[in-house]
Amino acid sequence: MIAVTRLNGSPMWLNALLIETVEETPDTYVTLVTGKRFIVLEKSAEIMMRVKQYYTEIGIHAATIKVQQTEELL
Repeated sequence: MIAVTRLNGSPMWLNALLIETVEETPDTYVTLVTGKRFIVLEKSAEIMMRVKQYYTEIGIHAATIKVQQTEELL
């Protein structure tokens, strides 16, 4: 889970594995694979950094890099 802030200032935690898109237009919209959409105070770069940190913590980031390296060899 990653922490984000709703427009009213209250904290909210999102399941980073369910994030489909992050848009900044100028408000930041986070869309989940379920279709739910949230407007948050953080900028898209901050959210992406938190997602990457979360993936690293649970070991997905390392697995993704290994798959990409394998695909490059093919």
